[in-house]
Amino acid sequence: MIPKPWTRKSAVVLADLGPLEQSVVELLWTQGESSVQDVGKKLDRPLAYTTVMTTLDRLFKKGVLERRQVERAFHYKPRFSKQEIERRSASAFVDGFLSRDSGGGDLLFSCLVDAVGQYDAALLDELEEKVRRKRQEIGRKRKNP
Repeated sequence: MIPKPWTRKSAVVLADLGPLEQSVVELLWTQGESSVQDVGKKLDRPLAYTTVMTTLDRLFKKGVLERRQVERAFHYKPRFSKQEIERRSASAFVDGFLSRDSGGGDLLFSCLVDAVGQYDAALLDELEEKVRRKRQEIGRKRKNP
């Protein structure tokens, strides 16, 4: 079974994964493509081969990992970089807030501006610039549908 590609609405994010699944994905980001046996050896706790194999297979079926057969064994690697997963996680979080009927967008924007302002004033200027560019982009799309 080949998993369907992730879409923004159906994306699994790291928070959706269990602790062992998260550990396996983190390990593969640092180690690169690995066999079940390699993953089992490098995990921070001893696990049965079948447990590691089942975990990798589940991550493959969820669309988080890619796999290829090398002789009689599967080798797995992350389907997306850590940065791509973080972006998807942030997008899913923001989408969840904005889709609420309770005006979650106001709270989200207020918290974002407060947090960015406390962290770095230059970053706040960059956020303002990104908002300006996005407004221009939306304005162009409305004029030229």
